[in-house]
Amino acid sequence: MAYVSIPNDLSKIKTKVAFNLTGRQLVCFGGAALVGVPAFLLARSAIGNTGAMFLMLVVMLPAFFMAMYERDGLPFEKVVGHIVRARLLCPGVRPYRTENMYVPFAGRGGLEKEEPIAGKAKTKTRPRKG
Repeated sequence: MAYVSIPNDLSKIKTKVAFNLTGRQLVCFGGAALVGVPAFLLARSAIGNTGAMFLMLVVMLPAFFMAMYERDGLPFEKVVGHIVRARLLCPGVRPYRTENMYVPFAGRGGLEKEEPIAGKAKTKTRPRKG
């Protein structure tokens, strides 16, 4: 009798469409072929077969990378979207501030600035020798 191993986590299994590739991979590889093959055919008369082949590889590599790259279960474009949102779109400094909702009941009034602790003097730095 034949035995087939079944993984414990079935959520990581992706549906294969054709040639043991997912639909997303097929779309990326198809886009790479649509861009790379014409680039090869148009460039081989100008720079020769070897140069055109390297040009085709350079043109097709980003699509191959997008098809195969996956980090923490997320595809490339989602990872880049998260990085862009975290680095460029959201504010960089998020200070930790709290509002004490019990201040009106304490009899002190509104929010006040804290006074520095007495007795703490600033230390002077010594110049470097050398």
